[in-house]
Amino acid sequence: MAEAKIKVLKDGPYEVHGDVELLDAKRNPIPVTERPFYLCRCGHSANKPFCDGSHKEVGFKANGTS
Repeated sequence: MAEAKIKVLKDGPYEVHGDVELLDAKRNPIPVTERPFYLCRCGHSANKPFCDGSHKEVGFKANGTS
């Protein structure tokens, strides 16, 4: 199994590498079709929890690294 790594992209999403199982709030699996995958941080994605690039359109600026 590949080690899980999460990279915080500047003013963008979380980039997730490795064998990570993604679960919703009720612990149901969320299918992941691509690796690495990107998780939204800006809150504007139409494809949550995944990033769809909306952070670029809304001018998302992160405070710090999370």
